[in-house]
Amino acid sequence: MAQSQIKTRVLFPIGAKLVIIISILLLASMGAVISLVSVLSSIDVRRTAEYNNFTINRRAGSHAETSFNSIKASVLLYLDITSYRKDGRENEMENNFFNHNQNIAAIEITQTGAAAAGVFILNKKYLLSNNINENTAIAYFNDFRSFTNAARADKMILFNASPFFNYPLLCGVFSRENETVKVLFSPADLSESFGVGANTSFIVTDDGYLLLHPDNDLVLGGADFSNLPIVKTMRQEGSGSGMQISFTDETGVQYFGAYYQLAGTDAAAFTIIPHNVVFEAVRSITFQNIFLTGVVVFIAIMFIWFFSKTIASPVRSLADAALQIEGGDFGIKLKPKARDEIGLLTESFGKMTTALNIFGRFTNKDIAVRAMRGEIKPGGLPKHATIFFSDIRGFTEKSENFTNVFSDNASDRIVAWLNEYFTQMVDCVEKTGGIVDKFIGDAVMAHWGTAYTAGNPAADAFNGVKCALMMRIALYNLNKKREKNDPGSPEIVIGAGLNTGIVTAGQLGSEQRMEYTVIGDPVNLASRTEALNKPLGTDILITEDTWNLVGDKFITEEMPPVTVKGKEKPVRMFAVVNLKGAKGPQTLAEVREMLGITPPDISKVNTDAEEEKFKIQSN
Repeated sequence: MAQSQIKTRVLFPIGAKLVIIISILLLASMGAVISLVSVLSSIDVRRTAEYNNFTINRRAGSHAETSFNSIKASVLLYLDITSYRKDGRENEMENNFFNHNQNIAAIEITQTGAAAAGVFILNKKYLLSNNINENTAIAYFNDFRSFTNAARADKMILFNASPFFNYPLLCGVFSRENETVKVLFSPADLSESFGVGANTSFIVTDDGYLLLHPDNDLVLGGADFSNLPIVKTMRQEGSGSGMQISFTDETGVQYFGAYYQLAGTDAAAFTIIPHNVVFEAVRSITFQNIFLTGVVVFIAIMFIWFFSKTIASPVRSLADAALQIEGGDFGIKLKPKARDEIGLLTESFGKMTTALNIFGRFTNKDIAVRAMRGEIKPGGLPKHATIFFSDIRGFTEKSENFTNVFSDNASDRIVAWLNEYFTQMVDCVEKTGGIVDKFIGDAVMAHWGTAYTAGNPAADAFNGVKCALMMRIALYNLNKKREKNDPGSPEIVIGAGLNTGIVTAGQLGSEQRMEYTVIGDPVNLASRTEALNKPLGTDILITEDTWNLVGDKFITEEMPPVTVKGKEKPVRMFAVVNLKGAKGPQTLAEVREMLGITPPDISKVNTDAEEEKFKIQSN
């Protein structure tokens, strides 16, 4: 039986497994490396950011500290000098002072505790160039009498005058002997240290009010930073050289922050930087690493996928070949494509298929396949089957003629001649769904409805008789191609007998060798039916049991009943002429004429010719 190639769907192909496993390993290893690098980089970046933030804070604070103390020192020096010089050169000295301290806008000196206005020293040039009215400066000093009480000898108390002037100005208040000095000045010289950058530096008073900030709107608005966590920490910790903390503002943004107490003042310089700015580089590197990991994994997947094909394709070929063998196709040719273990396995598998193909020629391949699948088990089963026997007429004479003509080469010539014949006969059996049981010399034994059936005994019997007709046509065509009287390829005429009945079918034999065959009285009757063809001058005979199943589908002619050895009653026999409705002979006489069979004289038939297996009954 022809077997079609079977393809199976593999749930988890080798290529997919390799891709998944390698991808998991790559992702796990590279993920661990990326995570470790990210953590270590974050630690290093944080340490570096904190150090840089602290350094920037110290530098900005030192700059502001120097600037503020310089203003205080310059004012004190100027006041000291002018208080001792009364030579009429005070105006000249005042001009010289403001020329050297151009960031100072105005000065007021009052007696400590006095409620009235004191002495005003105005930098008219500065006020004019910045559109500040002199009276406005005086009004600012007069409006804040509390400055007098805020004055301290050891510190300069700072205030944000920017909201009043709508211009960035600071006011410093300190005491001098029994006087209170107020200085209105611009912090413009600190713009570089407190300008815009990744790190934001600003100055806040001890009360938390903003003095200096890169965002000028905050300064002009007199922003209160007292609730900022780092400012709270500064106020709680008090004065000191400064410290650094990490904090979160009211909007949820995290910062690194450092502050520095400005010596000689009540203010402190702060420097902060958001976490997201600090770790932006780390995130960027992490994303780059993730992207590179994706690229590496993709390249690895492509490489593994194509590499896996060198494994999966040969393995799949072996799997398909195994399924073909399971289906009964032993004629598979496999060639190794690589000199590795799979190549060695393919080569071994190819040798195995060659051996199986040879084995299939010595046994019934379909039966072997069904037994391998477990569809046929040891033991016998009753089957309603049709049994077929055929035999070559005059085989003994033809064999002797081969020996006489070809001498030592006779055996090879006989085998080649028989193999050509058997090939045609086996093909007819297999095309009709039958099983070739065995070859007995020049005889063929086959059966239908045993290992598998066409559906019912009538269908199996029909196939058996149809097979016999196909054999007739095949031999007729084969003989037409032969040269007349060719001793190396003589014509073949066969007799075929078929019988239907209940037989025992199963695997018979020993542990070393078994065969699937049928036994029973119907088998014996089929064999004896075949032997009747010669004396009756027919080529295909069927018994009454077979005729009862398929007689309506074939043209038959009943022969004289025969008493068969082992049977008490005569057995009705029918010669098969043709399939009804088919082209070809329509009578037994036409069959005999087509095949060159001489009609026998029934009355002269020697009933002992076949070892008394039969006896013709006269009408």
